[in-house]
Amino acid sequence: MPNINTAPQHGRIPHGDKLKRIVTNLLSGSNPVDHVIALTDVYTGIEPPIFNNAKDAKDKMRSWVGDEPRFHPHAAQYDFEAWLLPYWPTIQQLARHNQTAPAGNPETINHNNPPAHRIKDIFRTGNVRSYVKPRDARKILEKNNLMDAVDACNELKEFVNTIISISGGKLIP
Repeated sequence: MPNINTAPQHGRIPHGDKLKRIVTNLLSGSNPVDHVIALTDVYTGIEPPIFNNAKDAKDKMRSWVGDEPRFHPHAAQYDFEAWLLPYWPTIQQLARHNQTAPAGNPETINHNNPPAHRIKDIFRTGNVRSYVKPRDARKILEKNNLMDAVDACNELKEFVNTIISISGGKLIP
């Protein structure tokens, strides 16, 4: 089974030649890795948006890096918090507010009011504390079954299946 190492970029995904350079260095540097999995949000906060949707984000990352089979681009549609929306009852509990869950597939929440904003809003409305992604996402996820979000979010399923595939496991249908 491969080791999983992270290389956070502390902000937005690098673009163009910079992403290619990072991937190349990870794959062939002094301590090379077997695979590189890139993950970005579609919603990066830049106007106009860099990416139109998850497919566009993955296509652009692939074009920047080139034909490297050990590079696996992924994108959260529209941001990471979409993958938390299936756990709305936990979000309500942590925010101490009964605001109604956003309707529809979590990955269809758009640029105009992305999932992160909706989660921040319920925390603000609940007046308990501000939403802090590292702290609160962890609390939301640790109280729930990841498969609930995988079943509701195709992009998350693709991301998880890449990790499983590289590890030699059985893919989630």
